[in-house]
Amino acid sequence: MTMESTTAAVSAELLARTRKVIAVHLNYPSRAAQRGRIPLQPSYFLKPSSSLSLGSLDAPGVVERPLGCELLGYEGEIALIIGTAARRVSPAQAWDHVQWVTASNDLGVYDLRYADKGSNVRSKGGDGFTPVGPLLIPANDIDPTALRVRTWHNDELVQDDTTEELLFPFGQLVADLSQLITLEAGDIILTGTPAGASVANPDDMVDIEVTAGVYSSGRLRTCVVEGTTPFADFGAQPKADDTQREEAYGSREAAGLEPVGRGLAPDLKKKLESVATATLSSQLRKRGLNNVSIDGLQATRPDRRVVGLARTLRFVPNREDLFTTHGGGFNAQKRAIDSVNDGEILVMEARGEKGTGTVGDILAMRAQVRGAAAIITDGGVRDYTAVAELDMPTYFANPHPAVLGRRHIPWDTDITIACGGATVQPGDIIVADSDGILVIPPALAEELVDDCILQEQEETFILEMVKQGSGVDGLYPMNAGWRAKYVQWVADGAVRG
Repeated sequence: MTMESTTAAVSAELLARTRKVIAVHLNYPSRAAQRGRIPLQPSYFLKPSSSLSLGSLDAPGVVERPLGCELLGYEGEIALIIGTAARRVSPAQAWDHVQWVTASNDLGVYDLRYADKGSNVRSKGGDGFTPVGPLLIPANDIDPTALRVRTWHNDELVQDDTTEELLFPFGQLVADLSQLITLEAGDIILTGTPAGASVANPDDMVDIEVTAGVYSSGRLRTCVVEGTTPFADFGAQPKADDTQREEAYGSREAAGLEPVGRGLAPDLKKKLESVATATLSSQLRKRGLNNVSIDGLQATRPDRRVVGLARTLRFVPNREDLFTTHGGGFNAQKRAIDSVNDGEILVMEARGEKGTGTVGDILAMRAQVRGAAAIITDGGVRDYTAVAELDMPTYFANPHPAVLGRRHIPWDTDITIACGGATVQPGDIIVADSDGILVIPPALAEELVDDCILQEQEETFILEMVKQGSGVDGLYPMNAGWRAKYVQWVADGAVRG
C-alpha cells in the first residue's frame, strides 16, 4: 500500500471533534539520554484542542512565533487518535481503542516555560501549536512497535527514530491514562519525541512523516511566520536564558553556547599529559591526599597516558525484583554510555566484584564512538578480546563471560562513587598511565601540575648527575650545594621539553 492509498485524511471536521490532546514528556531513549534523565513512569501534559491545525506538502500549515519570543521549538511525534472510548483498560486491550495513527508536531515556545510551572499551558498551548496529519494510518493494520518518525527542518533530516524500544509502549500509555481519564473517540495522544528536536525561526519549514511498513502519514508541513502583536503587560512576558536555549536546541553546542563544566582547558590537559602519575602522586601526598589512586586494575592499552574528566556509573548488588525494574531497557548503564562526551572517562563502581562483566564490546564501542577517553571499572569486562582491540583504553579487574545481571543492577549515573578503593565524583580529573590511575580534585589541578613540572625538571637534573657518576647522598634530595648547581643548570638552558 502506498501513501496515496492510505485510507483517510485528517480533516478540520475530525479535529473539531477532539476534546482532549494529551502529550507525553519523555518516551524515546535517545531523547532521555539527551535530557540526562530517564523517568520510571510516564508523565503527561495537556494541550488545548484549539492548538490543533492541519498541514501538507500541497497546503502547508502556518504557525506564528509570538512577537518577542526567540525559541519556538519543534518536536516530531507520532499521534494516536482514539476510536472507541477507553476507561480502565489493560495494556493488552489498549491498542484496540486506537483507530488511527498520524504525524504531529508538538510545537512550543521555551520563552514561556517558566510562566506556568511545568503545565505548559502557554508555552505549548498556542493556536496552531499542534499540527497533525495529513493522512491517517489505520491502527489495526500495523504493529505499534514498528513505526518510524522522521523530521526535516528546511529539508534537512534532523530526527529519525523508531518505536521498537520506547520507554513506555503505546499500549501502556493508553492504559495508564484510562485509569483516571475516559479517553473519548477523537482524543489525541502525542507519544513523545526522539532526539534531534530543535528551534525553528520565521521563514523556516518543518516536515514530519510517520511510516509503518507500506503505510505513510504523508509529509506534515508547517511554515513559521513572525508574530506582529506584542504581549500585553498584564501577563507573563517572554524571556529566554542559556538554560532554555540549551533545552530548546538540544545541546549547548547546537545553541551556539560555550561549554560549561565539560572538558579540560587545553593548556591544563597538555600539562597533565606531560607528567607521570608517580609525580602527581608525590605532589598529592605532599598536600595530604593519600587515598586518590584507583588500585588493582589492568589496562587494555598500558602504553597510553590518559587524561579526562570523570563521568560516573554505580552498580548495586543484584536483587531480582529490582533488576526487573532497573536492569532492562534504557537503564543506567546504557544511559551512561550513551551520554559520555568527547574526552570524558566513564568510571564504574562495581564493588570489586569479579564474578561478572560490567561492560562488553558493543557498549565499549559506543563509548569510543562518542569520544570517551577511557572506561574504568573495578569489575569484570565481557568480550575481552574485542574490547582490547579498541583504540580506547579500558581499565578493569578481570575478564568474565557473564552478563551484569548475574551480580549487578545498573543503578545511577553522575553521582559520587567508589572505584578501586578511591572516591570519584563527576568532574574529577582522572590521569592514568602505566604506573596507575589517579583521581585529582579539579580545584588543585593547576597548582599541582605546575609543581609536578618543576619536580620532574629537578629529577631530570638528578638523573643526569647520577649518570655522570655522582652519588645520591646530598643529591637526592638536593642539599644547598647541589641546589645551587641545579639553579645554574637551569640558567644555562639545560632544561629541555
